[in-house]
Amino acid sequence: MLKKDEELLVALRKIIRAIGMRSRQLSKEVGLTGPQLMILQKVGKQAGVMVREIAEDINLSSATVTNILDRMESRNLVERIRSTTDKRKVGVFLTQEGEKALSTAPLPLQEHFTNRFKAMEEWEQSQMVATLQRIALMMDAQHVDASPILEVGNIIEKYNEA
Repeated sequence: MLKKDEELLVALRKIIRAIGMRSRQLSKEVGLTGPQLMILQKVGKQAGVMVREIAEDINLSSATVTNILDRMESRNLVERIRSTTDKRKVGVFLTQEGEKALSTAPLPLQEHFTNRFKAMEEWEQSQMVATLQRIALMMDAQHVDASPILEVGNIIEKYNEA
């Protein structure tokens, strides 16, 4: 019989493994990682969006988003176009290849999760958030830069592989 701390660690490990499995499935099916898909979705909804706006929307640094966009641009999924009226502004647009990838991509894991989470009672949501925030604190992860992307590993490393 497992002790309570072991049960908790098993549950955490299952979560980590589920995220990893879903990430690999997404990569295998459409050749995208979770962050790439979130960026494609943002650009698909708002053609010409600026890097800063993408970064704010998905809670990543502008430098990280720029690095991801570099990889996506080299794969012809997006293109960055400098404004003709304000040379400081560069908008991000989907290419035909990016539109195709977006239209065939499955629902990201975080959206699937979020839909289920929103179906819960508000008190249950609050309890779950408080519990996981406490776990993050116990793991000394309160200062770790994180986005609402259910993806394992270092995002920059994933894009260096792309």
